[in-house]
Amino acid sequence: MLELSILGFLYEKPLHGYELKERIHGLSGHVRPVSDGALYPAITRLVKNGLVDSRTEPGASAAPRRTLSLTAEGRRELLARLRAPKDAEITDGQRFFTLLAFLGHLPDPADQAAVLRRRQEFLSAPASFFYAAGTPVTAEREPDLFRQGMLRIARATGTAEKAWLVEALRELEAKPGREDTP
Repeated sequence: MLELSILGFLYEKPLHGYELKERIHGLSGHVRPVSDGALYPAITRLVKNGLVDSRTEPGASAAPRRTLSLTAEGRRELLARLRAPKDAEITDGQRFFTLLAFLGHLPDPADQAAVLRRRQEFLSAPASFFYAAGTPVTAEREPDLFRQGMLRIARATGTAEKAWLVEALRELEAKPGREDTP
């Protein structure tokens, strides 16, 4: 998800490494903090693979700063990742939120809707954090107060997300295709 975040934020505009780190932290840092030890090697890989361009510019004070920007190949890669996200990017809530943060970059509403339909399908399957004899345990059947809380919060969040997905899909299906705009 780190690479997707890097590509997604650089799709919007060139950034210095520190600015990029702050944006990634704002998106998911409270759940999955990003360290310099993870961010800068990921940037290096993306530069090496021709997806990101890095150039040195004079800094505001004395130190020069690296400005990162997306290459044409990087734009294509981002759009490909958004069109065909991995299963974990659909099933894991935080990964899905990262995907949602950049899904608007896809130029075709049909492609956006296809991703949302995958999430909708995932959410429609019965699931729980806890099972008894292979059956999902509901909050009403869970004797532990704290597990009840987990299950009730998950149900409320899932209900809200399902309602939003229905609304978003309705809106996307009403749109004609649009051109790719930076």
